[in-house]
Amino acid sequence: MLRKSLPVAPSMEPVLTNFQIPKQPASFGFRTVYMAALSILTGIMAGFIARLLTGLIGTITNLCFYGKFSTDFSSPANNNLGLFVIFVPVIGAVIVGFMAKYGSTGIRGHGIPEAMEQVILNESRIPPRLTFLKPISAAFSIGTGGPFGAEGPIIATGGAFGSLIGQLLHTSASERKTLLAAGAAAGMAATFGTPVSSVLLAVELLLFEFKPQSLIPVTLASTAATAVRFYFLGTEPIFRLTNIMPPDSTAMFFYLIMGALVGLAAVFVTRSVYKIEDAFDRLPIHWMWWPAIGALAVGIIGYFVPKTMGVGYDNIENILAGSITGKTLIILFVFKFISWSISLGSGTSGGTLAPLFTIGGGLGALLGSLGIFLFPDVGIDVRLAALVGMAAMFAGSARALLTSIIFAFETTMQPVGLLPLLAGCSAAYLVSSLLMKHTIMTEKIARRGIKIPFEYEADFLDLVRVKDCATYNVITINGDNTVEKVKEWLSTGSVGSFHHEYPVIDSKNNLIGSLSRKEILQPGIKDNLKISEIINKQISVVFPDNTLKEALDLMAETDSTRLPVVERSNHIHLVGILSRSDILKERRNHLKKKHEYKRSLNFRRFSKRKH
Repeated sequence: MLRKSLPVAPSMEPVLTNFQIPKQPASFGFRTVYMAALSILTGIMAGFIARLLTGLIGTITNLCFYGKFSTDFSSPANNNLGLFVIFVPVIGAVIVGFMAKYGSTGIRGHGIPEAMEQVILNESRIPPRLTFLKPISAAFSIGTGGPFGAEGPIIATGGAFGSLIGQLLHTSASERKTLLAAGAAAGMAATFGTPVSSVLLAVELLLFEFKPQSLIPVTLASTAATAVRFYFLGTEPIFRLTNIMPPDSTAMFFYLIMGALVGLAAVFVTRSVYKIEDAFDRLPIHWMWWPAIGALAVGIIGYFVPKTMGVGYDNIENILAGSITGKTLIILFVFKFISWSISLGSGTSGGTLAPLFTIGGGLGALLGSLGIFLFPDVGIDVRLAALVGMAAMFAGSARALLTSIIFAFETTMQPVGLLPLLAGCSAAYLVSSLLMKHTIMTEKIARRGIKIPFEYEADFLDLVRVKDCATYNVITINGDNTVEKVKEWLSTGSVGSFHHEYPVIDSKNNLIGSLSRKEILQPGIKDNLKISEIINKQISVVFPDNTLKEALDLMAETDSTRLPVVERSNHIHLVGILSRSDILKERRNHLKKKHEYKRSLNFRRFSKRKH
């Protein structure tokens, strides 16, 4: 038994045989290219799925509200049905309720929370039937006047298709998550022609990571879906916004304050939706009938305010263009909110992005008009205020900050709006984070006890090397000693004799194995045997330049509590030992530094030195 300090490596390099070392990270090679190819296929299919779904929504809308067969995307607002318009959404909601009960309950909701739940709990395995049921149910819900956007169901369907490909092929859970996120991003890109913000949405709400192996496939899927959209609809931005003057510093301050106010509204909107959902939960009837009750409210409101029905992309465009103002503007976004929140809270199938953009855009335009009235010389632009309000509403309710900013830019291609968007969305995000624990995307699954990651940072364990926290004063056992001699030493109670496991070395300090205290003391082993003769297991080792994450992964894989540290140039030359307590100690130090608030620069001391 020897207490060893850091030795000098011998000149010769023995051959490593019965040793297990940390696995190297997956190489950036064939699997990444393979996933990229699958993601491009997913993106192309998502592009066509988007066209099919919008065509199906258009067909149902035209049949139900205008009595004609056409796949053109149209608004229900110009119908001549009179009072019968109240019952059209109810018919669609009854169909959705039956599909949910007898098909799959997964079609309920707006899609993204359900996809997040599958990523976290089910290794990104979405049931294949949802790939078909979700778009069909959404088409009936939206086509019969539901106040939802088509983008949510398309995002959910694209994600389900990506997950389906991952389940049909030999893929890991991480790769299935990438394919699901790729499909979801492609669905959004195919709807709005916004490839960059679609990738950011996938990163902020689905991937929970930022690494090339997942990012590249998602970007390629989003690009492919956008190309499909461009083929069918051209390259023009979905919302036109022209002749915007750059805001001055005073106007920037207004957009900042306005963003904070919209953030407050986003908190109110989110809480209202879930209060309404809670109210439906208390109804004494089966949940399959809830969408019909919500749709009755949609129909009644739609009778008095027809523009609240349907996806409402034309409403967003008119708000951004400044075509809807005053009382009409207030009526539109207020009643759109009431109609959408009741319908969504009832558990029907539909999206949230377009309604949030309508509500936020309307509120932003209203605040912009108020700002112009109060401060006519500031240089506020109502259209820019509407754009900031639209993006800030989504940033505050979904907490997808970068997605909101870049989405507003990509849908308008108006670079002048970037700085106001940055200010307004950041303010909304801050207010929402201070006042609301969960978001409109995560509240439902958080109530089920599912933890959603909000902060993404580099793994601390991946930044620290083994050599920086290993113990170099190692208690070892010489393999030439007999079992009897080692047992006598273990019974003395001297320093190190109560360790759980010991590295076994030869006379040259080369590692030949590892034995636990239990293995040495077990009955039936002859006392005259050498320690080296009773070693019968593979030993796990780490190198000084391995990270703590690699070491901890190896501990978990091999159920080890201590890992010998050997030189990389001489794989069996022992230099130290790494235990779980060493890793925990380093973690404690990291937490202490993270939460320790102190002054790093003392001006008084600096002044004294100067004099």
